[in-house]
Amino acid sequence: MGVLIRTFLPALALAFTAAQLCIFLDTPLPWMIGPLFSTAIACMLGARLSAPVQAREAGQWAIGTALGLYFSAPVLAVLARHLGWIALAVSFAICLGMAGSALLRRLSGSDAATAFFAMAVGGASEMAVQAERHGAVVERVAAAHSLRIMMVVGTIPFVVRWLAAHGWGNGHDAFVPLAGRVDAAGLCVLIAVTSCAALALKRLRVPNAWVIGPLVVALMLTAAGVQLSRLPEWMIRTGQLFIGVSLGTRFTPAFVHTAPRFLASVAACTAVTLLLAGLFAFCVAEVTGLHPGTMVLATSPGGIAEMALTARVLHLGVPVVTAFHVARMVVVVLGIGPLYRVWMRVG
Repeated sequence: MGVLIRTFLPALALAFTAAQLCIFLDTPLPWMIGPLFSTAIACMLGARLSAPVQAREAGQWAIGTALGLYFSAPVLAVLARHLGWIALAVSFAICLGMAGSALLRRLSGSDAATAFFAMAVGGASEMAVQAERHGAVVERVAAAHSLRIMMVVGTIPFVVRWLAAHGWGNGHDAFVPLAGRVDAAGLCVLIAVTSCAALALKRLRVPNAWVIGPLVVALMLTAAGVQLSRLPEWMIRTGQLFIGVSLGTRFTPAFVHTAPRFLASVAACTAVTLLLAGLFAFCVAEVTGLHPGTMVLATSPGGIAEMALTARVLHLGVPVVTAFHVARMVVVVLGIGPLYRVWMRVG
């Protein structure tokens, strides 16, 4: 407990200060970008900072619950019309990961397993587990995903805000949560039922349980027209701060010394995938009529929380972004093992 206090409280203080600086500088997603980059830089310089798993889970709970409140019945009807595009985007993400792994293997000289799981567009923890099962270098896979998330969070929100500010797209995909006010009793019930769902999924070892569980329960309640309460803004901001700190404290001094050639190659491959994903997003936006910013977030190689939060802050299509990323996560997590074995046979 003493070690946690000495490492977590300073991380929170630094993260809060950085968030205030980002607010002053008017950056997008200040409560995540500030904490992420400040704690990452401090940790890489040797500061002893950490975040307990409970902090990350609390942050994920806040984001998952807030996202679920957008999924009213009319919104679900809109999403149903885009199921084909969601399936296409998932297929594109899988192909993008495989192409990226081939490029990474050529640039870095990594073994096939390490390159494959390092560039797979899935959650860092799930890909690290799969990497270990298939004989990859787990430390490099984890480092690659940390770097990918940092690059995505450090670029995509700025690009999307620029697109939104310049009026690209018609903006008709900007939905609002059904629950419009904070109700103390309803909020307590919402916290209880969503937390129970998260704990149940965690017990079943479902990936991203603290995002998916609250998201599904809040979605079901909202779709049924049950308006318990919206989340107070301070809860959502605290959730962003916790996630930012949890991501930032992964960047230890050991990360800096992780095979410079490998990390440089990962950065180059990630930049290429970001550009290709952006081109794909603009093509889909042109055909569907959805806001280009929404589609950039929906098809980017980022995480559910980071991309959906950006959509929320910029008043874009939160349900669209969330649906695309949840579908991708489910398919990648369930299919990445068999896909790797097919990839190795073909290659």
